[in-house]
Amino acid sequence: MILYFSGTGNSRYAARRIGEGTGDEIIDLFGMIKSHDYNDTELHSDTPWVIVTPTYAWRIPRIVDELLKKLSLTGNKRIYFVMTCGDSIGNAGKYLKALSAEKSMIYSGCYELVMPENYIAMFKTPEKSEALEIIKRAKPEIDKIIEMLKAGKEFPERHITFAGKICSGFINDMFYPAFVHAKKFYTTDKCISCGKCERVCPLNNIRLVDGRPLWADNCTHCMACISKCPGEAIEYGKHSRGLPRYVFPESVTSPDVQDNSVQG
Repeated sequence: MILYFSGTGNSRYAARRIGEGTGDEIIDLFGMIKSHDYNDTELHSDTPWVIVTPTYAWRIPRIVDELLKKLSLTGNKRIYFVMTCGDSIGNAGKYLKALSAEKSMIYSGCYELVMPENYIAMFKTPEKSEALEIIKRAKPEIDKIIEMLKAGKEFPERHITFAGKICSGFINDMFYPAFVHAKKFYTTDKCISCGKCERVCPLNNIRLVDGRPLWADNCTHCMACISKCPGEAIEYGKHSRGLPRYVFPESVTSPDVQDNSVQG
């Protein structure tokens, strides 16, 4: 079974392609996270578990980590991780091994899948042509993932640099309290009060007040609100000004697979 979380579509696309290639069921975790209704949830799979998730500060998002710790995953004991990223996942595997052991599951590797950058709060997001080229390069990597899963092989061990260890360790620990907040989000006069930002927020951190979004203190920096705003009316401080909003492009055909998605 494939479980995925996605803010702007990269991990959703990867999960759906993997599902198409393996014939496995996929489940979108967005609804569980948004409702915070998973403490007593049990999922069963006779096939290995595949977790597809973005990379936040060189590890899996803390909201996904929290969910996985509380979900009951029964049946097959093998668990794989596929992490989409703009550049690197650092030493994320170290923490995923520990998570797997905590759940008494057999860690079968973590695959780094480079996709278009979406973290507009800190990095430069790609223009459409550049994004499409990156997605094109990712397709054969996804095919490798599919073949390894079908063959029952573990994902290969990655060489971890000293910088990767620091990024996934010390920097991740410092990054969340220092940078992961919603204080810099604001709207411009382009806002049409459609409420999409409120609907796509996985943590219910946004509500409309007098037709304008108001951010609270529970933000995970998934970038869904700023990226999916139809009028590009949301900015993040000065950094996002003039940058393209990246959402996985509709021009790329999504595979027709069984997807028990609650996000839409």
